[in-house]
Amino acid sequence: MDDFTTKPKDLTGKVALVTGSSTGLGLAIAKELSKRGARVALNYAHNQVRAEAGFESFTKEGGVGALFKADVTDQASIQRLVAEIKAELGAVDILVPNATPDQPIKPIEDYRWEDYEEMVHFFIKSPFLLTQAVIREMKAKEWGRIVNLSSEVVELGVPNFSAYVAAKGGQKAWTHSMSNELAPFGITVNTVSPGWIPSERHADTRQAELDAYLQAIPVGRWGIPEDIAVAVANFCSPAASFVTGQSLCVNGGRSLS
Repeated sequence: MDDFTTKPKDLTGKVALVTGSSTGLGLAIAKELSKRGARVALNYAHNQVRAEAGFESFTKEGGVGALFKADVTDQASIQRLVAEIKAELGAVDILVPNATPDQPIKPIEDYRWEDYEEMVHFFIKSPFLLTQAVIREMKAKEWGRIVNLSSEVVELGVPNFSAYVAAKGGQKAWTHSMSNELAPFGITVNTVSPGWIPSERHADTRQAELDAYLQAIPVGRWGIPEDIAVAVANFCSPAASFVTGQSLCVNGGRSLS
């Protein structure tokens, strides 16, 4: 397996905001960006104990940054968050909207509009409001990186998951529009689409489901959070200034786009 412990310090001097980063993929992304030299704002909304444990893990591995509580689906909360980050770490150069709610799996006749609405709030409203809050500083510097987290489900059309798939598809399309709009300002906008990375939220998954998914991964192993973190960090690199509007599936070859 690749060694994720040593990376070039190509993000020295940059400030990154990773939402929903107290655990899981978000925490791995925060750690990777910090290893590359960025000062990282970690974010959580509710569980302070879990967030403080995640931040302790971040700092024990040499991470430099700070922990911020904010609801990243609320405009006023986002404005406070961005102001607090600027005061403590500096203006945001790198934005990674990663926060996610529970993801209901059920047939279309059992969904409520509220289920769809919550997905839209996290995967379209939140990236939109966060980008609005940081974009003026990025434009002034003529440098910025926005990396959205989508999912392989958009390409695979996973059934009984329509609210999540629809919102993630909208987020991916929004990325394409933003990439063209912001490219003249030195700001790139890309998407990383993870496969299934088992985490705490999958603790009750039946073994048969886990086995079936693993058998369908061409590279023959489960993905780990560091796989996603490295992909995000590569999009953030100054060396990636000519890469924008792209969607990278990180799922061991399960999909082709």
